[in-house]
Amino acid sequence: MTSTESPSTVLVTGSTSGIGAATARALGAQGWRVVVTGRDAARGAAVVADVEHAGGHAVFVPSDLTSSADELRTFAAVATAAAGGRLDAVVHNAALCPAVDTFTLTDAELDATLAVNVRAPHVLTAALAPAMVERGRGAIVVIGSWMAHVGHPFVGLYAASKAAGIQLARSWAAEFGPRGVRVNSVSPGATRTPINAGDGDVLAAMTAGIPAGRPGTPEEVAAAVAWVLSEQSAYLHGTELAVDGGITTARSA
Repeated sequence: MTSTESPSTVLVTGSTSGIGAATARALGAQGWRVVVTGRDAARGAAVVADVEHAGGHAVFVPSDLTSSADELRTFAAVATAAAGGRLDAVVHNAALCPAVDTFTLTDAELDATLAVNVRAPHVLTAALAPAMVERGRGAIVVIGSWMAHVGHPFVGLYAASKAAGIQLARSWAAEFGPRGVRVNSVSPGATRTPINAGDGDVLAAMTAGIPAGRPGTPEEVAAAVAWVLSEQSAYLHGTELAVDGGITTARSA
């Protein structure tokens, strides 16, 4: 990107904390104009301030991804306007993860998880991708999870919803790639975030025997997302990039 070019614009859902916030900061540092979004305006303002303090550009747009499809389409239009009338990229990061078994999962948790993790990315992509296709240029990243590839007794719905997102990314790559829009997924492993701040011992035990020997950080995942969105990965289509310390592929002990 040269100084005479308009900044590329990106929407990062669920970007008020954790991996989403780290992604917003990383992209802002690389010159992207970032639309930060989530339900907490104070946390959103803090991420915007972080991006701008580092010399980047960001704006906060509130969102509730459990909203109706029509409300999600309205949000897509508002986010596009906040980005200056054009979105060059979308990172579908927002997700709910009810850590309960099948018997304990409530109907409300089921509906909300499917809404945020599957329905919202689909509706937003359907609303935002056509403009990218018309320009013949754009990129979409779906944040998956290592849990999409293993069975787990307490997060079965979350894992299934992440597998759905990864498959959507593959299908979108086939659908949009020939028209200039790259779609890929990035799947974190066990990652330290504010949500699991109290589970340090569990994360340490979970990752002790993997090649990396430790949990990941939001910044490590964000760096991978930034690369996937960059021109350096222009030949990357329909790929799931596992940023998981080897948890899905190998054991060192």
